[in-house]
Amino acid sequence: MPLALENRIAVVSGASRGIGRAVALELARQGAHVVALARTQGALEELDDEIRKTGGSVTLAPCDLKDHDALDRLGAALHERWGRLDILFANAGIMGPVTPLAHVDPPKWEEALNVNVTANFRLIRSLDPLLRASDAGRVVAISSGAGNKAELSAFKGVYAVSKAALDALFRTYAAETAKITNVRVTIVNPGYIRTQMRAALMPGEDPLTLPAPEDIAPALAALCHPQWQETGVLFDLREGKVKRFRGPA
Repeated sequence: MPLALENRIAVVSGASRGIGRAVALELARQGAHVVALARTQGALEELDDEIRKTGGSVTLAPCDLKDHDALDRLGAALHERWGRLDILFANAGIMGPVTPLAHVDPPKWEEALNVNVTANFRLIRSLDPLLRASDAGRVVAISSGAGNKAELSAFKGVYAVSKAALDALFRTYAAETAKITNVRVTIVNPGYIRTQMRAALMPGEDPLTLPAPEDIAPALAALCHPQWQETGVLFDLREGKVKRFRGPA
């Protein structure tokens, strides 16, 4: 029986740990060739070993998302090798400083916006022609409830603002591709997950009370399947359902 994502090409950002690593493994198990983006060469090599143990295939792309020229080169390399891209799983992100907005160091603000927003814009810019060339291009972007719930954003303003901007970025891309391409874009609120970022934010929390990235990876991979037809929507992973954004994109 063919695998669900057999012969599909998938780019996963932030693939060296947490949700990105778990989804890269799951996509590979389902037959996709994974192009794994992350800064940490050693962690990428460990991912490579794990994927190949399961019979999957992977291309490692060590890359700092703040290196925009490298993201441009990624698109060119994918075009030369495959001529298309079937899946973009946009996962990489940073928390930024946890402090009142008035106390945020401007370079830290700029870094968070660069990684969480601008890098994703550059990925869209670089990979859009390849996604359009697919018969079922799928884009999944990991966001957060902090971007649209004020009660979650106090003292995490840098993160909240960047995630709100990320939502607008991918909703706009969804609107631009909905009627004239086979590209479908889903924004995901994963809820509280057992990651290093969560542990740093909530050091007193028992991590075993939270789902692990591996627990949610199959549900996230399903959003990358050609059968998934929703676009420009928020998928609430905790509730397991699609939610419509309020107001215009």
